[in-house]
Amino acid sequence: MVDEKARAAFGASIQRLIDRHNLSEAEAYALFCEILGNRQPDLQQGAFLAALVAKGETTSEIVGAWRAICEMDTVVAKVGDAIPLLENSGTGMDALKTFNVSSAAAIVASACGATVARHGARALTSRCGTVDILESVGVDVECDVSTVEKSIQQEGIGLFNGMSPKVHPGGLGRILSQIRFGTTLNIAASLANPAKPTHGLRGVYTRSMVNSVAEVMSSVGYVRGMVVYGTADGCEGGMDELSVCGESVVREFSQSGKGETRTLRPEDVGLKTVSFNQIAAAGDLAAERKRFLQVLTGKGHAACIDFTCLNAGAALFVSERVGDIESGIGMAREAIHSGSAIEKLRRWVSIQNEAPDVGRACLEEGLRAVGV
Repeated sequence: MVDEKARAAFGASIQRLIDRHNLSEAEAYALFCEILGNRQPDLQQGAFLAALVAKGETTSEIVGAWRAICEMDTVVAKVGDAIPLLENSGTGMDALKTFNVSSAAAIVASACGATVARHGARALTSRCGTVDILESVGVDVECDVSTVEKSIQQEGIGLFNGMSPKVHPGGLGRILSQIRFGTTLNIAASLANPAKPTHGLRGVYTRSMVNSVAEVMSSVGYVRGMVVYGTADGCEGGMDELSVCGESVVREFSQSGKGETRTLRPEDVGLKTVSFNQIAAAGDLAAERKRFLQVLTGKGHAACIDFTCLNAGAALFVSERVGDIESGIGMAREAIHSGSAIEKLRRWVSIQNEAPDVGRACLEEGLRAVGV
């Protein structure tokens, strides 16, 4: 039961946000601890999140939220001393829903030698999120953190389910399951990866977040990163991925400097611009699984293969496997057409699984359906 004094103090902080006053990192940390601990009424929690995003979050506010999630509600993973340790993910809540390219790109990048520690969630505003698609092909997404640790150490890829109580045992899953609008948690929670990656490719759901998220990532310990926001010619809104349908806004950063914000079109890295409908979400998990496996085996959906290679190429560049994105695209395409990408998925399913036979059977059933 929240006492009236604590409720009033929390409400006063909401009013400050409504009046467009910024919070310090310490203030944001304390308020997010209140939310994660469920120490305020639901109405106050929702009002706080809405007021913060309406004002526009500062770097300090996002870092404060990230600290609260990491300290109060994240199981620490120990994956050895692999550096670079790469994460590629998006914030979600983007307007243009696409083929699940970040998951495909993670598998391809790992097949090319990157060590990948992913942190994803089930779909909230679409029908097929990272956790959903990987579960559909046999990866155990409800396993213990120790199983994910072993997968990263032994196979160079693993996924922490951001909505699992085994990963975030406190209030994060409760909050994310109840809201359907973009909030500070889409940034801070997605950055609360139990393995603390050193390198990151991150997509955001609005152009205005590109620079601020790069600053946040640098502040919370990323050594090198790239933040992106993609658009599609002729479409409103954008996607939290590098786009093969139009211009992408890209911000790189590293320990040696903040880098520059620039734009990138597919033609800049040797690809053709395609129409959005060629990469748009199918809206059905069975159809998405089929397309996902066709892309990873090179059996069809050329536009989605290009989309995957572009994002895998950027991940390989960020993780210092190649010197530029275009070289990464070529390496990614070879991994798909040589069969090494699908073999990586087979091995991943076998090791990130508390019931490996069940996972392998699920994957092989899917592969038979696409003629593999």
